[in-house]
Amino acid sequence: MTFATPTLRLSVGQYEQIVAHCLDGLPDEACGLLAGPVATDGQPTGEVVAVYPAVNADASARTYTVDSRDLIKAMRDAEGRGFELVGVFHSHTHTDAYPSETDVRQAMEPSWLYVLVSLRAADPVLRAYRIRDGGIAEVPVVLEER
Repeated sequence: MTFATPTLRLSVGQYEQIVAHCLDGLPDEACGLLAGPVATDGQPTGEVVAVYPAVNADASARTYTVDSRDLIKAMRDAEGRGFELVGVFHSHTHTDAYPSETDVRQAMEPSWLYVLVSLRAADPVLRAYRIRDGGIAEVPVVLEER
């Protein structure tokens, strides 16, 4: 499957915030949302301007659902700052940072970036993807000093 795959650009601080939230969520999966600018075609540019850690409403080591109150707070904050929600992140506690069948099935926003953090090994691994119509395309990740 081919579709545009922007580069996900995180600051080092945002990367650390995401990984820390995922580690804090153990033994369950942790999750959160990402905000950034959107191009004129409605697609994320890849730049992340805000990270919104959220409660995993599933309270599960195998699945996640972003708490609806956290979703609304993140949407309002992003819009108030002139940005949009452009992605979601969550951890995989026992598997690689690759979308599971459940992740693909639940990927409802085709323009979003889907960030996974694997906590399987001692050092967390963060990878990003676009998921559209059941297709998975990896997105490059760049950490920036900002």
